[in-house]
Amino acid sequence: MYEGIKHLHLTVMLLSVLLFIFRFVLTLKSSPKLQQKWLKITPHIIDTLWLLSAVALCLMLKQYPFVDAWVTEKLLAFVMYIVMVTIALKLAKTNLMRFIGLLGALSWLAYAGMVAVSKHAFLLG
Repeated sequence: MYEGIKHLHLTVMLLSVLLFIFRFVLTLKSSPKLQQKWLKITPHIIDTLWLLSAVALCLMLKQYPFVDAWVTEKLLAFVMYIVMVTIALKLAKTNLMRFIGLLGALSWLAYAGMVAVSKHAFLLG
């Protein structure tokens, strides 16, 4: 069961990133496709599945945010990823700021991966 949830977690993470990059390119082009209903709803569903699979993994591993520092940092990285995606796709008014949001989102994602693999808290540890 653990392997299945872990696979789901990694799959929805990849889907989230790929969909973010797709939406980022559409944003740079000011594409009307961004108004399609599926592009407005799907990211929320995927990110919810990502978070729910993370909760399931925490319960299975008996390691929790605010108890285990590395899990807390992964949660922080997830929240920061979402914030940076929001900056890149919605809040930024210039392409420079959009690219800063893109770089920030991908950096927080890489950080979360580093923490996940090492199971070591770098900021709080």
